[in-house]
Amino acid sequence: MFHTKGTVKTAHAAKYLQQLCKHFAHKVEVSYSTTGADVAFPMGPCKMRATDDELQFHASALKTEGIERIKGIIINHLDRFAWRETIAYDWQDFNDAD
Repeated sequence: MFHTKGTVKTAHAAKYLQQLCKHFAHKVEVSYSTTGADVAFPMGPCKMRATDDELQFHASALKTEGIERIKGIIINHLDRFAWRETIAYDWQDFNDAD
């Protein structure tokens, strides 16, 4: 199994979490609260968490391509929702063998 952990520093983490979840819910199963979410992407699950100053992601997939696809979906959508600020992503990929 392959995994990635991502973080984004932002004062608007809770707002972006809600926007991402509401948008993703049109296509995939999503359960969320004001501080956390579980998103069932076809390539694998993704947990999201919002803190006061950070949006965190933890995704898993059977293939590295699935991880790259999940990261691409998150980046594409979050960049559109957060167009008023510059978003910097910090991703750390790993697998069960690490």
